[in-house]
Amino acid sequence: MTATPAISRADVGLRSERGPILLAVMLSIGLVAIDATILATAVPAVVDDLGGFTQFPWLFSVYLLGQAVSVPLYSKLADQYGRKPMMMVGIGLFLVGSLLCGLAWSMVALIAFRALQGLGAGAVMPIGMTIVGDIYTIAERAKVQGYLASVWALAAVIGPTLGGVFADYFSWRWIFFVNLPIGAAAMFMLLRRFEEKVTRARHRFDVAGATLLTSGGLLLLLALLEGGVRWSWTSATSVVLFAVAAALLAAFVLVETRAAEPVLPLWVFRHRVILAAILISLVIGVLLMGLTSYIPLYAQGVLGHGAVSSGFALAALTLGWPLAAANAGRLYLTIGFRATIVIGSVIALGGTLLLLPIGPDSSLLYVALPCFVMGFGFGFAAAPAVIVAQSAVDWQRRGVTTGATMFARSVGSAIGVAVFGAMVNAGVADRIGHGTPDLAHLSPSVLDGPIHTTFVGSVIVALALVVVSFLMPRNLGEEGSVSVVGDPVAEGRAAAD
Repeated sequence: MTATPAISRADVGLRSERGPILLAVMLSIGLVAIDATILATAVPAVVDDLGGFTQFPWLFSVYLLGQAVSVPLYSKLADQYGRKPMMMVGIGLFLVGSLLCGLAWSMVALIAFRALQGLGAGAVMPIGMTIVGDIYTIAERAKVQGYLASVWALAAVIGPTLGGVFADYFSWRWIFFVNLPIGAAAMFMLLRRFEEKVTRARHRFDVAGATLLTSGGLLLLLALLEGGVRWSWTSATSVVLFAVAAALLAAFVLVETRAAEPVLPLWVFRHRVILAAILISLVIGVLLMGLTSYIPLYAQGVLGHGAVSSGFALAALTLGWPLAAANAGRLYLTIGFRATIVIGSVIALGGTLLLLPIGPDSSLLYVALPCFVMGFGFGFAAAPAVIVAQSAVDWQRRGVTTGATMFARSVGSAIGVAVFGAMVNAGVADRIGHGTPDLAHLSPSVLDGPIHTTFVGSVIVALALVVVSFLMPRNLGEEGSVSVVGDPVAEGRAAAD
């Protein structure tokens, strides 16, 4: 069990006593935030250099899978051994993966190194948010969201712009090398500023659960990405892959019910508030990464824009999110969590509806508009979902709870990339045959229809987001605060004693 240091509650700014810790978290999150947007605009350049158009969705999905399967483990270990060492391990793995990605010699090698990046990234977001939950009260977190949102806002501009500049004028490899100085700064700040006390104890690791989850997830992604491209959906290969994946994931659930210290405790799914937050995060993940993978490709491959200008559309999505998140705190403290999340979900649905009229003659500005609206909706739904989940449990379970919501978003993101990728790959294969296409030789008319199907799919997923947002208990949201355990700073002090 970890404990936060004794902390003054006078201020939440960067110049306060807790300011250096907040800054360290912002730097750490910034590392992953930039990486979330910088690759998408450079995908055409990567494919032109390494080939493998049908394989490129794996650059996103294998990263997200590595992140997803490692989030519960990091969160559990952070509760047991401390936030700081787990964050350092995660950033270290992320930087090693980034270096190897920049040196990759083939698409297969790049995919493998992206998996290593994902294993590192799995520590950053959940542990960063857990640290924030430890040292700030629920009212203070409403203000802190503005600082965290600024990281994503800055990344929304820097990420796509750098990705486009590197792809157009230098080399796509620099989109990975740029992570090295940012990660070094984050590690330095954590080592220098973040102190915690840890009570050591013997623990048992859920190796079986982690193995089953990883294996089942990989087979499920393989079936989704290659189905309809390398083999038909009704073929024996597809049936076997889906069946084995389902069996492994079912075995994972069984193992978790018996494990002494499960990698993903199943009690989180029996808690109404946490379950609602998990489902909201899952659906947002499907929408977010599914569209992030293909909107820049549509802008370049169909509308004919360069990588830099195409990054503008993606930046609009990731800029709308932090702008809303920065103001979500005032809203949920006034009208409640449920109402805030429902409003965000409806706004996101409106953004997906604006995608439907987009065609080959659309302007880049019109592509950016629905992206901004969707991001704005995500900002009002995603951040409150994590905060309400954190505030519904005691200090000792906060790491696992935060990890569960982050795990759900990672899983949703992986599913979104896989499903949308399967839709696009199948559509392209129907137009040119079942050979491996070369992106440079795919005409806008070939890409337009398949990518547009992802826009239609996004409307369906957004409708699901509106539905699950109503699962959040009304009475807790109306109270404006769901903390059932009191002051988190006091809990941290008590744990330190």
